[in-house]
Formats: sequence, C-alpha cells, structure tokens
Amino acid sequence: MTNRRQAKLGRRGITLAAVLLVVFLVAGCQATTYQYRWSYFFDSIFRPDGLIIQGVLLTLSISIVSQTIGVILGVFGALGKMAKSSPLRAIAGFYVWIFRGTPLLVQISFIFYGLGVTGIYTWPDFQPLGQFGKGAVQAGIVALGVNEGAYMSEIVRAGILSIEPGQMEAAKSLGMTFGQAMRRIILPQAARVIVPPLGNEFNNMLKTTSLLVVISVPELYVAFSYKNATAFAPFELFLAAAVWYLALTTAWGLIQRQIERRLGAGFGGSSGPSLRERLFGFRATKPDELPQVSGGR
Repeated sequence: MTNRRQAKLGRRGITLAAVLLVVFLVAGCQATTYQYRWSYFFDSIFRPDGLIIQGVLLTLSISIVSQTIGVILGVFGALGKMAKSSPLRAIAGFYVWIFRGTPLLVQISFIFYGLGVTGIYTWPDFQPLGQFGKGAVQAGIVALGVNEGAYMSEIVRAGILSIEPGQMEAAKSLGMTFGQAMRRIILPQAARVIVPPLGNEFNNMLKTTSLLVVISVPELYVAFSYKNATAFAPFELFLAAAVWYLALTTAWGLIQRQIERRLGAGFGGSSGPSLRERLFGFRATKPDELPQVSGGR
C-alpha cells in the first residue's frame, strides 16, 4: 500500500510541476513587454544549423572520451587505494583528495591557462582532427577525465569491496595471479554494482561539458551562446539548449537502462528502476534492496 501511495504521489507531483511550469510561462509571457521570437526556439530544435550540430557532436565526443579516461584512471585509483604498498596507497589517496576537493572549474582553468602560461605544456592544435584536435578541446578532455577518475576510483573501489573476499582467495587457490583474478572473477561481478553509478556519472558528464565555456571550447552551450550574441534571444535560445541537453540525457537514460538489464543490475530480484523512476526519482525502496554506490559528487 505504501509503494502504491508513493507512486501515486509521484505522479501527482509530476503533473503539478508541469502545470505550474505552464502557468509560469504563460504568466511571464503576459506580464512582460519582451517580444518572444519562438521561431528561434523551434528552428534550433527542429532545423538546427551547422553550429548547433557541431556543438552536439563535440559535446558527445568530449563526454565519451573523458568518461573513458575517467573509468581507466578510476580502476587504477581504486586498485592503488587497496594496494598493500603504502606509497601506492598514498599516491592514489592524494590523487583522489586533490581532484575531489577542488572545483572542476579551477582545474580546467589551471590545466589550460596555468600550464600554458608557464610553458609546462602549451596545448598545440592537432590539425588532422579538426575542431576535436584544438588545444582547448584537448585540455578540456584531460581536465574532465582526470576529475572523473577521482570519483570513479571510489565507485570502483566500492564495487570491488562488495564482492566476498573468499572469491579472491578461491581464485588464488586455483593458481591465478592477482591481475587474472581481478579481470576474470572480481571485476565482472563488481560490474553489477559499478554500472548504475557509472551511468549516472556519464549523465552528469554530458552536462558538465558546459563548464568548458571558460576555455572557449565550442560545445553545445557555447554554440548557443554564439547564436545569442548575434540574435539576443536568451529566453528562446537557452530554452532550446536545455531541450537539447534533456534529449541527450534522456537518450542515455534509455541506453543505461538496457545495459543494466543485460548485466542484471537490479537487486533483490528486481530489474532496476524504470525510465520514469530514473528521470524523476519517484521510487519506493524495497526492504531487501541494497543501496547503489554513488560517486558522492
């Protein structure tokens, strides 16, 4: 009964929020003298020009590459924090401490401007890759990837710790090395715990790319900023930008749902949250359901 009541309240909450949003927009349209140019909004959504398409593609490319770097660094960071060697644990702990404890915007500025002005690394353009090879894009990918690695370290470590220690002992008794046991026994099982928060991190990455505006990377947000600089229709254009980001994250939500289904990511016999529950967060927690690991961002 409680679950049904919470689901009913959730549906009512969504409906109420939608009604309030419509009322707010209608009231705003009537209360101001601003001349709404809805053609900018609809053209940006249904007839996007080359600038918007390039921004979408660049946002997707940066997100995928940065998340891949983050996952790789996260695995090494997690193994480093769990290592028997004190120096390895110290290095991994210092890495996680630094990049989880400082703002991402500061990290992006330091990696691009700080390293460049001191001559440590000037981020030269790589012409064969076009826009993707620009120095600012390279710096943005590195900054996002290294920052993501710190969060993924904790996610991967929690996933590994969720596996019974006897699994590793059994693997070693069969003659496997630590690396073989990790690749063949531990990590495949830990993936059930790692994948849900990993998907959430990628969802966040799609939106975090907008912070690269500070180094003028022409991703989706910057593309709409350029258009607004010439047309000055901030309400219509940035509303369209929000729709584009919402479309990207919703599409990823569908993909993540299928990945979790394939891996059996639901706990206690459940197949995991539905797309509606994932998007709006209305879900009743079952007594036998284990909490999923979060990156803690």
